Amino acid sequence: MRLNFVDLRRQYLSYKEEIDRAIDKVLNSTRFIMGPEIKELEEQLAAYVGVKHAIGVSSGTDALLLALMAYDIKPGDEIITTPFSFIATAEVISLLKAKPVFADIEDSTYNLDPAKIAGIIEQKKKAEEFRIKGIIAVSLYGQCADFDALNSIAQKHNLFVLEDACQSFGATYKDRRSCSLTDVAATSFFPSKPLGCYGDGGMVFTGDDSLAGKVRHLREHGSQKRYEHKYVGLNSRLDTIQAAVLLAKFRHFEDELILRQKCGAYYTEKLKDLQPTVIPPAILSHNKSVYAQYSIRVKRRDHLAESLKKDGIPTAIHYPKPLHLQTALDYLGHRPGDFPVSEAVAQEILSLPIHPFLTEEEQSFIVDRIASALA
Repeated sequence: MRLNFVDLRRQYLSYKEEIDRAIDKVLNSTRFIMGPEIKELEEQLAAYVGVKHAIGVSSGTDALLLALMAYDIKPGDEIITTPFSFIATAEVISLLKAKPVFADIEDSTYNLDPAKIAGIIEQKKKAEEFRIKGIIAVSLYGQCADFDALNSIAQKHNLFVLEDACQSFGATYKDRRSCSLTDVAATSFFPSKPLGCYGDGGMVFTGDDSLAGKVRHLREHGSQKRYEHKYVGLNSRLDTIQAAVLLAKFRHFEDELILRQKCGAYYTEKLKDLQPTVIPPAILSHNKSVYAQYSIRVKRRDHLAESLKKDGIPTAIHYPKPLHLQTALDYLGHRPGDFPVSEAVAQEILSLPIHPFLTEEEQSFIVDRIASALA
């Protein structure tokens, strides 16, 4: 049996007529830039999430960057974030010449640990100048971070909270949807995401009228109207064709989430017998994950990955090296041991295939091969 980590072909063939028709409509209209599909998608996703504003942009990375730009983050400002994420989370801070201030993660959910953040803020408050402006909290692997605790800390210290929801669109936290839980949120429509397009794409969500207006200007070179520019901005519009693809796929999104959650529950149930050798993801009772990844912890990670590869089962490591140890961020001066939970998880984490079209037979095969490899 040969499996795919994410099976975009099965998905496309399932919705082929709808997707082809949506793309063909854009091709015939020739409205490739800021066509009507953009506004339609923004309105549908804003309503789904439950916020006033959704602004389509060119990628999840740009969604994060534009949110920070809208807050007028300047060189020397500091943003608290996680060292256990994709590089974009910290990269956007560095691009603005601000400083990522890392706080370690929870050992269970791998999301930011609010207690660690509170400690960092208290230490920084003792410094001569308090430069922290906000918190970027990743909802990792499709499970929301503890936003009640994070928002409480932020409000106490007059900080904004930006949810990096690039893996969690569709997830819920205490019956509220990801992207509606903070001052502003950013998501990604990279093809492998729970809601993905056929290229790059992203979206900014907020209930703040002023912030939304600024993001809209910034995504089009800071322009208020043609050839009049209030800000130095970016060329970061969402393509009309990608919006059309997303509209076609969004009609099936809720059904796909049910299937993803069914796959996640199946893995968790079947892997129970392998604990503590294999540690399944811990989904908190007040959370519903969208399982952007199904990531287990296992001490013999590399052995297991190689064994599964021989059986035709692809895996991935999200993420093999924490951000504070990345060469690009050497200038921050961190060393191994600074964030022990992130470093320990990076040595053991392994993501298994998961997508809405994964069959129970395929999952049973994967679980059986895991058990054999670790016997």
